[in-house]
Amino acid sequence: MAKLHDKKFVSADPEKCIGCSVCEYTCSMVKEKTFNPTKARIRAIRLGPLVNLAVACRLCEDPSCVAACPRDALAQEESTGIISVDEDKCNGCGWCIEACDYGAIMLHPESKVVYVCDTCKDEGKPQCVEWCPEEALDFVTADVLAQKARRTAVKKLFQEAVEKASE
Repeated sequence: MAKLHDKKFVSADPEKCIGCSVCEYTCSMVKEKTFNPTKARIRAIRLGPLVNLAVACRLCEDPSCVAACPRDALAQEESTGIISVDEDKCNGCGWCIEACDYGAIMLHPESKVVYVCDTCKDEGKPQCVEWCPEEALDFVTADVLAQKARRTAVKKLFQEAVEKASE
C-alpha cells in the first residue's frame, strides 16, 4: 500500500477560504451534473463569523470509515488511498460517517448511499482545487501539509519575537 506521505488529498487553508461554496458547486456539477452543494464530495463549513474551511477525505493510513462498515461496502485503493464505495453493499447505515474523524463522508440525499471525495481521479485532478477563486484549496501530500504548517508556525514565532524586541 502507498504510504501516507505519497497520497495526495484536497486540503484547505482557513486563512484563504471565504466560504463561497464554489468548491461544492463545482464538485456537484462534475460528479452529479447538477449545481447542488448537498451532492458534493467536499463541504464548505463556517466555523465562525470570519473562519471558513472546506473539508474533504484525507485518505487516512488506516481509515476508520472502512473498518466501521458492517457490510464491507467501503474499500481503500492500495495505490492512491482513495476510498471507494460499493453502492450495492451500502445500506446507508452511517457507521462510516460516524467513524470519520474529518466529517468527509456524506449520505447522498436521494440514493441514501454514502459517498466520499475521489480526488476527481477520472478528471485527472481535483476540480474543486482548479476552480477555487481564492486558491484556498490545494492538492497535497501529508508531508507537504506538515511543511506548510511548520513554516506558518515559524513565521508566527518570528513575528512574536520581533514584537517583543520592539517593546
